[in-house]
Amino acid sequence: MKNTNLPTPFTGIITPMITPLSGQDKLDITGLERLIEHILAGGVHGLFILGTTGEAPSLSHRLRRELIQHTSKIVNERIPILVGITDTSFVESISMATFAASHGASAVVSAPPYYFPAGQPELLEYVQHLARQLPLPLFLYNMPSHTKLVFDPETVRKAAELENIIGLKDSSGNMLYFHQLQELLKNHKDFSLLVGPEELLAESLFLGGNGGVSGGANIYPELYVNLYNAAKEKNVDIATRYHEQIMKIRTTIYSVGHYSSSFLKGVKCSLSCMGICDDFMAEPFRRFREPERIQIKKYLEELSLI
Repeated sequence: MKNTNLPTPFTGIITPMITPLSGQDKLDITGLERLIEHILAGGVHGLFILGTTGEAPSLSHRLRRELIQHTSKIVNERIPILVGITDTSFVESISMATFAASHGASAVVSAPPYYFPAGQPELLEYVQHLARQLPLPLFLYNMPSHTKLVFDPETVRKAAELENIIGLKDSSGNMLYFHQLQELLKNHKDFSLLVGPEELLAESLFLGGNGGVSGGANIYPELYVNLYNAAKEKNVDIATRYHEQIMKIRTTIYSVGHYSSSFLKGVKCSLSCMGICDDFMAEPFRRFREPERIQIKKYLEELSLI
């Protein structure tokens, strides 16, 4: 395996950090520092930048590098940083990974290249070629709702045999798929299986999952860490109470608005209402208007977050 400070299997709560923006192609650096300190104060085990929650596909490559640079400086090796390198260009993925490695990242994360629909043999070859050229360990990212491609369980099993591929984040929301992966990978003890959808975090942990990449940990990081700890201690009653709080976030903050962007707008608006960072969004999206902002504030008050 390439040099890294990341333990394997990597376990715990990893925050898929939003990208604080103050304008078009402009990073909110002051907000970024407040956000990182807020997240770290919640006790999370890792930080994932330039993922879906970070609006990575909508950001310029210049801004992505700026975010890596500033995030690394602010975190200062306190927790591992995972960097998303998903791109339609193989060369750009390698370039971003090389830049991330030079700034102290611990691992990189890649979903399948979108736009051209690759078959599973092509996808496996892509992953093999990518892993060989990367300077850091690789997490696969199963995000079929956005990429229109799935890492089939058998493809993941074969990929897990490669030295430099150390885990998968599954955001499919399909627990049958998750269980299939667990069965196929039961002899790969160092391979991490992480779940994306927060509604499935408790279930996945009790059934042997390694952790969660939870967007709500931008807003309320300690809640997700508390659930993880309760699940690891097999305390069903306490974990259930934390799960209920997470579901309340899902049915309130994430449900404001009318489009699939509501989750991201809700997280960014919440952080703005909490005084942490700006809620400017990259095109094609716009931040919530005042009526939605008022609703978000109400929900945050109910959750005792403001």
